[in-house]
Amino acid sequence: MNAPATPARRSSVITGIGVVAPNGTGAGAFWKQTQEGVSVLDLVSREGCENLPLRVAGEVRDFDPVAFIEERFLVQTDRFTHYAMAAADLALDDARLGRADYEGAPFKVGVVTAAGSGGGEFGQRELQRLWGEGSRYVGPYQSIAWFYAASTGQISIRGGFKGPCAVVASDEAGGLDALMHAGRSIRRGTDAVVVGAAEAPLAPYSVVCQLGYADLSLCDEPTRAYRPFTADACGFVPAEGGAMLVVEEETAARERGARIRAELAGHAATFTGAARWVESRAGLARAIEGALREADCAPEEIDVVFADAMGVPAADRAEALAIADALGPHGRRVPVTAPKTGTGRAYCGAPVLDTSAAVLAMEHGLIPPTPNVFEVCHDLDVVTGRARPAELRTALVLSRGLMGSNAALVLRRPTDTPV
Repeated sequence: MNAPATPARRSSVITGIGVVAPNGTGAGAFWKQTQEGVSVLDLVSREGCENLPLRVAGEVRDFDPVAFIEERFLVQTDRFTHYAMAAADLALDDARLGRADYEGAPFKVGVVTAAGSGGGEFGQRELQRLWGEGSRYVGPYQSIAWFYAASTGQISIRGGFKGPCAVVASDEAGGLDALMHAGRSIRRGTDAVVVGAAEAPLAPYSVVCQLGYADLSLCDEPTRAYRPFTADACGFVPAEGGAMLVVEEETAARERGARIRAELAGHAATFTGAARWVESRAGLARAIEGALREADCAPEEIDVVFADAMGVPAADRAEALAIADALGPHGRRVPVTAPKTGTGRAYCGAPVLDTSAAVLAMEHGLIPPTPNVFEVCHDLDVVTGRARPAELRTALVLSRGLMGSNAALVLRRPTDTPV
């Protein structure tokens, strides 16, 4: 008697990319600035932040939410949700996934977002009204707009998505964990997931909360404020924005004629405790090894590493050692890049932006440089100065959070797509 056939694994692929970042809105604008190594870090200009110790950040300045979002949604949402909703629209357009594709099966499409701070600007405004004018002046949306899950809820309601929806409330590595969550939903039967993260941490209340982070850069020179892997490293620079992706089950995507941009091949995560950078070496290495194992990928197959690049000497050293531990001798030869040094770290949005950049890098055969970084003091081949042409089939994206999360994601370029 023949044993029953093992069901084929449902593979998850990226078919759409939507970006709202300090260096551009839309994947095209984002990639142009990223590949050219343009740094947009500048002095903080947000109202109410002028006299706070944080001097440099990555602000999203050329973004008009009215161009993307209906008024009825705008009034009930915070800036971080505006970014997420706009990025979701851009990703859906890029994937050419419209209502006609899922209207008859809305339960086949889900939404997952990650968030580390929530709607601080909206919450601050409503609390000021409460204490300054009284409870009658507090709007009804105060109960939901600040909440971590607001972006997931609004994207699903607005789009009519009724499949599995979730929010990963975490520190920075949560952006990669959200992608893993989407992949697992697809393995369990969902056809598509709108997934990603966007943050808006530059309101006064939010900035004051961040001032408790010892690793925050308080440097007032934009070109020197965020220089990971160098002797000048003095902390990280925060940023707004993020990215949303359309992730689909591969067979379903191909059947509808979608462009397969990359495969989510493997992911793993660990936890080593808040600001325990020495311990993060082992935790990050373990995450890399787990992601490689899930992807059935040998260390020497990794063509580029998009680094976490915390900008803290102990953290940078731990990351360099973790790459060497997990990838062996190849870890000292593989090109490493950190485009976020030109935009800042958008918390949960940062690794999703790195994932977007990695997909675009594989498509263009070009490793973007690490802005503002020149003399590297670690045993890493960090790409600096200008973009480096390379044949890229497999990329590794790394992320760590201030609270101790570590995550690694392996992306693979489709074999039927020419470089």
